This record gives sequence, structure tokens and C-alpha cells, in this order.
Amino acid sequence: MNNAINRCPVCQNELLITRLHCETCETTLEGRFVGGPFAHLSREQLDFLMTFIRCEGKLSRMESEMGLSYPTLRNRLHDVIRALGYEPGKEETAPEVTEDRRRQVLEDLDRGKISADAAMRILRGEEV
Repeated sequence: MNNAINRCPVCQNELLITRLHCETCETTLEGRFVGGPFAHLSREQLDFLMTFIRCEGKLSRMESEMGLSYPTLRNRLHDVIRALGYEPGKEETAPEVTEDRRRQVLEDLDRGKISADAAMRILRGEEV
């Protein structure tokens, strides 16, 4: 059995799944079906993802298994993340703390209303 292609070989647009078939009971369904979040990944991206999972997300293990450098693996991971519709590192960015909120936190810290630890968490965007 062959893997399904996800791009038209003529125009490179995304292909639509319109028919599903069960070989056991010979049931056939026709319609418009979504292939799932990984359906549009390239074969190379899927292979990378399978290795990533097998190595429990440890790029250091992947380096020796795939014979690639850490920066190359990180770039490939970012390519997969983008292909899934996300921007790498976006969740890592702490929410912006306004100048007024920062001033209020420092005043509360100075007055003893909050601890230094709580003030740091608030200023990092981790509201307590």
C-alpha cells in the first residue's frame, strides 16, 4: 500500500480526500474528508516527527541517530511547527506588563503587600 500524496502533481495545490474504503466489509464512503493535522506534512517532516517521538523529544538523541547537528534538527523542528500552523517560541514570550502595572507591583513590594517572589512572577507575566 502506498502513502497518500497531499499535493497535486500538476499545480501543487492541496488535494482533497473524497473517497474512503474498508477492505474488510467493502464499505465505501464518498464525500469531502479532512486528512487530520498531519496530512499536509511532507514525507520528510513525518519521518522527522516519528524520530522526534521515538527519541522522546530529545534532540541530543536525534543528533546521533540522524547524523545531523543540533541547529539543523532545531530548524527542522521549527519547519514542522510552522507547517502545523504555529509559530515556534510564540508561547515562550511572556505577556507585556504595562508601565503602570510594573509601578504598582514595585509599590506593593515596597509596602510589604507582596513578596519579592510574587513580584518577580507578576513582572514575568505569571500573575499570582
